[in-house]
Amino acid sequence: MELGLAGRRAVVTGASKGIGLAVAQVLAAEGCDVHLVARSAGDLRTVCEAIGANARGSISFDAFDLSDSRNVDRLCESQSGLDILVNNAGAIPAGTLADVDEQRWREAWDLKVFGYINMCRRVYADMQGRGGVIINVIGIGGEKPMPGYAAGAGGNAALMATTRALGSTSGADGIRVVGINPGLIETERLVTMQRTFAQAKLGDAERWQEMLDPVFPPGKPEHIADMVAFLASDRSSNTSGTVITIDGGASAR
Repeated sequence: MELGLAGRRAVVTGASKGIGLAVAQVLAAEGCDVHLVARSAGDLRTVCEAIGANARGSISFDAFDLSDSRNVDRLCESQSGLDILVNNAGAIPAGTLADVDEQRWREAWDLKVFGYINMCRRVYADMQGRGGVIINVIGIGGEKPMPGYAAGAGGNAALMATTRALGSTSGADGIRVVGINPGLIETERLVTMQRTFAQAKLGDAERWQEMLDPVFPPGKPEHIADMVAFLASDRSSNTSGTVITIDGGASAR
């Protein structure tokens, strides 16, 4: 399916691995000029080289820690005129209320929750008058809260509500704001979280694979990336203020 994305400018945060990397690959293959953002310049350089061969548009990157709002400002100043923003940076740690102390909680929310909000604020203002699409990759922790993911449940729920609130009227400015809630996806992040759950439930982090359901295996980063590309395209021009769940039915079970 031709999505008509060729020539559009996109920023993808958290783009050095996992879902962010898959999103960057798909958008580049569709012909977007993609700017990748993550903390590690070395990782980003490697990623740019890897996806460049199949890219129909240009690939560039910046190494920024987006938990610092000054870096959000620097990024947005250098990348004005965007058509697509994909917020994907941040990994909120698993654990109960007692497990995650205040410092770790705040650091995680500074990157994911306030990082997304600050990026939305800056990019939305720049898109006004031109139009564009903001896609927030969030997570089902806010849709199906669990005590073992307390910080993530609260942070993701906040981002879901913010996405819906912003996207409900953004059409008046020619902008669409949507979210995606991935379930378990085959990434390094999945292993980290499952190790935490295995330690809490089984007393042994090395038994993390036992925490996965063999009947309903995790999805792949490409499942999320393909939805990002569709939502970014004009084929999804009537979609805004909603959050789409891609979790193999897990939140409904």
